[in-house]
Amino acid sequence: MAKRMKEQGIKPNYATYELLLETCKDAALVTESMAVFEDMLANDIVPQRSAFHHLLYSVRYESIDMVWRVWNLMLANGIQPSEFTYELLILYLTRQGYFELALQKLSEMGDIDLRPTLKTAQSIVILACELGHPRLAVELAESFEHSSVRRLDGVVWVKCLITSSEALYADGVLTSWDQVVRKLKITPDEGCCINVLHTAGRHGLSSLAPDVIKALQSLNVEWAEHHFAPVVEAFCRDGDVKEAFGVLELMRNNDVPPTLETASPIYEVISGSADIVDEAYGMLEDLRNEKRTVDVAAFNVVIQACVALMDLQRALGTYQVAGDLGVTPNIDTYNLLLSACVSAGHRQLGDRLINDMREASVAPDAYTYERLVSLCLTQPTYEDAFYYLEEMKTRGIRPTQLIYESIIRKCFSLGDTRHQLALDEMIEQGYELHGKLRNFLEGNQGKFEPKTKGFAPLKAKVDQRRAAKGNEMQAQDAQKAREAQEQWEDQAQATPP
Repeated sequence: MAKRMKEQGIKPNYATYELLLETCKDAALVTESMAVFEDMLANDIVPQRSAFHHLLYSVRYESIDMVWRVWNLMLANGIQPSEFTYELLILYLTRQGYFELALQKLSEMGDIDLRPTLKTAQSIVILACELGHPRLAVELAESFEHSSVRRLDGVVWVKCLITSSEALYADGVLTSWDQVVRKLKITPDEGCCINVLHTAGRHGLSSLAPDVIKALQSLNVEWAEHHFAPVVEAFCRDGDVKEAFGVLELMRNNDVPPTLETASPIYEVISGSADIVDEAYGMLEDLRNEKRTVDVAAFNVVIQACVALMDLQRALGTYQVAGDLGVTPNIDTYNLLLSACVSAGHRQLGDRLINDMREASVAPDAYTYERLVSLCLTQPTYEDAFYYLEEMKTRGIRPTQLIYESIIRKCFSLGDTRHQLALDEMIEQGYELHGKLRNFLEGNQGKFEPKTKGFAPLKAKVDQRRAAKGNEMQAQDAQKAREAQEQWEDQAQATPP
């Protein structure tokens, strides 16, 4: 076009060249843009800032060397960059991932009293989020909004919230949540809300956690245990154990049964001393007096703290006043108390608790049997350990590896050859003979190898072993079994119906 104008004796002016540069920039015609610019200089036309804007936009897909060439060319022609000039440069840098250079140019703008445009600020904040720099992203976002009448788009603040919550950055979460939810009325998705809950739990943001639960409700998300667990933690870290107990009540009222794991933050707070446990129990009484429901998980965590303090008397005393709090003990209650019995070697109390379980129609689980077996093994006579092992199998409950290992260690230590039977059965159940147990066995009799190969029925192995031992050993085993059975029957008869 310019060439034809020259041939016709028409000298192109600056407007002509600017239109040509604008045409080339949209199609990113770098070679043509540079040719037009050089022709403009050859015709002694002084370029203006807008010409360099077109050139910068033309080279947006080129290497950074080409961008710096245009930038330096602009400076060489005495043209100082404006806010829009920096916008073009910083958009290129952020698009290409040159984060530090973008920050450098942003700082450079401040040095010459230029304020970033909305696009400039948003591009840097978004890149900071994408690179996992939540603190910097939030600080940049706040700085821009404090110095400008314009507001960042909601998507930018949402990205700040997501990045801050993923990094558990408390200040960033608080600031971003306020912007996104309270000011912009945007509800984050469930994944973001869960991350915010984790942040609230980690840093004790008890005022934020309930708001997130409400946000989940507005999303029609079905509440689950993992939504409330961070709320319990948040109240505990904020020193409000009573409200943490209240969260357990809220869960139960909304058909989300809390567990001991849910209440574990409470346990960490109250298990420090007996005085703190007593304070926690007092909080349960306060809830009861306020006509609120004391959840069994809250009751259990107090017992758990007593057990951790090796205070069997306090644990049993708490258990005995369950009715005063309106609590019905569950399987976790009995398992915790049985753990205390194991630690104290108190077999008689363990039997009383089992009777209480039967009267309350509370079915034992694998952990109950694990504790019963361990309790039996604390006694000089431990035949009932085998009874409970068989009983749980009869109930269709798979014995845990700890049960087998406890029996093996006890029998092996006392020279009871039934350790081999227990070892065989453990392997048949799919458990491995790990290093610690192997070292324990090898430490007493050299290299140890289990005799079981494969998964043949245990009964056949027992029969083979008894046949090898002879009639005398067989009679001895039968007598032991009869004694164990008689002992259990005596206990059962002594138990009230």
